[in-house]
Amino acid sequence: MAERSTGLPSQRQVVELLDGEFTRAGYDLEDVVIDAASRPPRITVVTDSDHGLDLDSVAELSRIASELLDGLDSAPYVLEVTSPGVDRPLTTEKHYRRARGRLAEITLTDGSVLTGRIGGVADGTVGVVVREGRSNLSVREIALNAIAKAVVQVEFSPPSPRELELAGVSRKEARA
Repeated sequence: MAERSTGLPSQRQVVELLDGEFTRAGYDLEDVVIDAASRPPRITVVTDSDHGLDLDSVAELSRIASELLDGLDSAPYVLEVTSPGVDRPLTTEKHYRRARGRLAEITLTDGSVLTGRIGGVADGTVGVVVREGRSNLSVREIALNAIAKAVVQVEFSPPSPRELELAGVSRKEARA
C-alpha cells in the first residue's frame, strides 16, 4: 500500500534539516512531531540543552527552524519549538544531568518506588537524595539500568538547603 502524502515534510526530513543547526547553537533536538490531522497542520520541534531553554532561545531556534523549513516545498503548517516539559520521563544520562536538583519519582526495575532529589550522574549511576524518616537525608547511588521509570515532579515549596547541598546544587543554581 502506498503511503499517502500530506504535503508536509517527514519527521526524518525535519530532523535531518534541523539537527546540525540546533547542535551548532548548543541545543539537542529531542523529538519532532508531525501532526497532519490538526487544522492547520502542526510541526512540533522539541529541544533541550544543559543550560535550559528560555524565551530568547525559543525565539532564535524558531527563526532558524522556520528559515530552514521554508526552503522545503510543503503545505502550510504551524511551527512550534518547545522544551520537553516536566512530564517527560528521564531516560538518558543527559536527562538526569539536566534534572539535577529536581525532585523525581523513580520506579526501580524491582517494582519499588522512591521519591528523591536528583544529584550527580556519573558512570551509569545517579545519586538520589532520599529522606529517611522525618528529617534524615542520605544519598542513594542507583544504577541507571536499575531504573524502570523516572519522572520529575512539580514542587510548590523550595527544598531545604541541606537537600540541595547533597544533590550538588548551589542555592544560586536552584533559583535559576
